[in-house]
Amino acid sequence: MATFSKELLSGSTQGKAIKVAATTSGSAGTTLHATGTSATIEDEVWLYAYNSSASAVVLTIQWGGVTAVDNEIKLSVPPTSGLTLIVPGLILTGTGSAANTVAAYAATTNVITVSGYVNRIA
Repeated sequence: MATFSKELLSGSTQGKAIKVAATTSGSAGTTLHATGTSATIEDEVWLYAYNSSASAVVLTIQWGGVTAVDNEIKLSVPPTSGLTLIVPGLILTGTGSAANTVAAYAATTNVITVSGYVNRIA
């Protein structure tokens, strides 16, 4: 029988929102979460973004890697409209010997914050 535990994002401090400072594609963005190393423990990741600026900002989620298209999820986060769901419970595991990382970069630095949690399934 599987066990579930609700966990903080590993990139968060005490569950607080993570400010996206990175703005460059092709390299590691601001770390939001890293899985464990096990390939059999699944992290169901839920992420929400808030945009404090007056204009929509393009946010890119790097899902387990930094390769454009293969590992990227792009979306436009509307201005000052509360939390926007950006990752709806997608599953990510480690490789068996290393963690996989979820990171982000934005078109504008320091205006997007990301909050969320992980349901760890073992």
